[in-house]
Amino acid sequence: MRFVITGSLGHIGKPLATRLSKEGHAVTVISSSAERKEEIEAIGATAAIGSVEDTGFLTDAFRGADAVFTMAPPDYSGVDWKAWIAGIGKNYVSAINASGVKRVVNLSSIGAHMIDNCGPVSGLSQVELAMDAEAGVNVRHLRAGYFYTNFLTAIGQIKNQGILSGNYKPDVKMVLVHPTDIADVAAKALKDESYLGRGFSYIASDEKTPAEIVTMIANAVGKPDIKWVERTDKEELDDLIAIGLPEETARNYTEMGAALRSGDMNADYFRNRPIMAGWRTFESFMPDFAASYNAS
Repeated sequence: MRFVITGSLGHIGKPLATRLSKEGHAVTVISSSAERKEEIEAIGATAAIGSVEDTGFLTDAFRGADAVFTMAPPDYSGVDWKAWIAGIGKNYVSAINASGVKRVVNLSSIGAHMIDNCGPVSGLSQVELAMDAEAGVNVRHLRAGYFYTNFLTAIGQIKNQGILSGNYKPDVKMVLVHPTDIADVAAKALKDESYLGRGFSYIASDEKTPAEIVTMIANAVGKPDIKWVERTDKEELDDLIAIGLPEETARNYTEMGAALRSGDMNADYFRNRPIMAGWRTFESFMPDFAASYNAS
């Protein structure tokens, strides 16, 4: 079978493309960086170098594929983030229609039931709606939890301040996911449309509170005095801007944190809770976290 993977060789794209290539499938990986070409080819895939903002490029890349894996890459340029994400979704829809692709597995997020008030996730909600409106195309959205690997970005804060922080309480239940678990589900869904069918599926590997996360990280890195610090929305916004994020990006992240705090972001997930037996636990990620921490 022939598959097209967007998202370059990121935390999901690399294990997904590697798995499919090893199984003997023809895999094309879309990347905006020409520097990734050699690495993509090294795993047995074909590199398509271009931008997901270029509908013509996407159409050419998608043409002839049995199925495609789509995702909106991060954008920290300071543009209207939700509108930008929604625009990428429209580009995908145009390319899907023009290329004749009939099966799509789309990376979305927990909270995508919220068309507004959930930061960048509300942009992903608009992508879901745009794709679902297309007759004759089987689309499955993978509503993923918070990536384990996102905590790697907090290593500097832990080392410099001895804290982890956010604008939500330490007892809020966070839905977490290992990116490789997403890749495993995506691979099955790409190969077999009956595996999940049309609609959406929640993809979660574990559930932990910030207090539990801090304790596990503290034990993993041998720094027992790490604390969770709850910020107000204003403090969170100011902190994110202070570390260099554009105000638009910072506002969206703050809005998403507020949605987590209120319970709105996870409400639909807990009404449709998936089975997570046998998946990669957050505890199992701690050796990887500690290795990155010690190497930084």
